[in-house]
Amino acid sequence: MNIEQVVPGAFQAVLGLEKYVRANVDMRVLELVKLRASMMNGCAFCVDMHSRDALAAGVSSRRLFAVAAWREAPFFDERERTALALTEAVTRLGEHGVPDDVWEAAAKVWSEKELADLVVAIATINVWNRISVTNRTEPPTDV
Repeated sequence: MNIEQVVPGAFQAVLGLEKYVRANVDMRVLELVKLRASMMNGCAFCVDMHSRDALAAGVSSRRLFAVAAWREAPFFDERERTALALTEAVTRLGEHGVPDDVWEAAAKVWSEKELADLVVAIATINVWNRISVTNRTEPPTDV
C-alpha cells in the first residue's frame, strides 16, 4: 500500500513533522537518531536512507557503523550519547516511560527547546519506521 496515495493528508502531516525537525535539529545528530531508531525497528528502507543521508551530512563511516554499538564506541560526544540513549528509550517505550536517568542526562546537555525538538524527531522517525516496516518498503536496489 502506498500511504501517500491512499491517505495523502496523513502523509502530509507526517511530512510536516519531518520538515520541522530537519529545520530545528542538528543534521548530524538527527541522522544518528534516525539511524539508531531505524536499526531498532528493523526498517531496512530507513537504515539505508539515513546511512546515506548521514554520510552526506558529514558523519564519518566509522561513526556511522558504530551507531549499532554506540555505548561501547568512543566516537560520540555527550550530547550524541544522550540523544542516542533517549532514542532507544523513546523507541522502546517501557511500561513506565522514559527512565528518569536517561531523561535527566539529556536535560543536562540539551536546552528545553532542543530536548523538545529531539523528542519530536524521535517520534517522527518512529512513525516513518512503522509505515515503512508495515508496508514492507524496500531500499532502492540501484546502488
